[in-house]
Amino acid sequence: MTDFGWELSTAIVLFHEAIARKLGLNAAEHKALGLIIRNGPMPAGALAPLLGVGASAVTGIVDRLERAGYVTRDVDPADRRRVLVSAAPEKAPDLTGIFERLGHDMWAFMAKYGEQERAVIQDYVTNTIRVVNDQIALLVAEEAKRGAP
Repeated sequence: MTDFGWELSTAIVLFHEAIARKLGLNAAEHKALGLIIRNGPMPAGALAPLLGVGASAVTGIVDRLERAGYVTRDVDPADRRRVLVSAAPEKAPDLTGIFERLGHDMWAFMAKYGEQERAVIQDYVTNTIRVVNDQIALLVAEEAKRGAP
């Protein structure tokens, strides 16, 4: 079972790395861009806990996304002292085909499971996400205590 979790984790990371490379990004930049697209304009500092990285790492990620043309930095109209990072709509990547293929292939094998089995799978995935997010928070907190960037 240990290898199963490792293999799943590796496959997901490599999948996102492949998508990121297609966009000329790394996985962290791709995930940051996805968060900005999904959540709308946000302060760069709000990305740090969502990505599980420190503030200085987020600055570098946003700098690279801005240089690539994927995001812009704009003054927050509600608080002119704050800068918001926004997705550049004209450069928004169209990943529809990739995720349609993934969804199709996932549903193709999920169709063999009954409703109760799918509920168990959903419970497993939901709790896996929770546990992994908890572990990310612990690692980030440990880094902050050490004063790591």
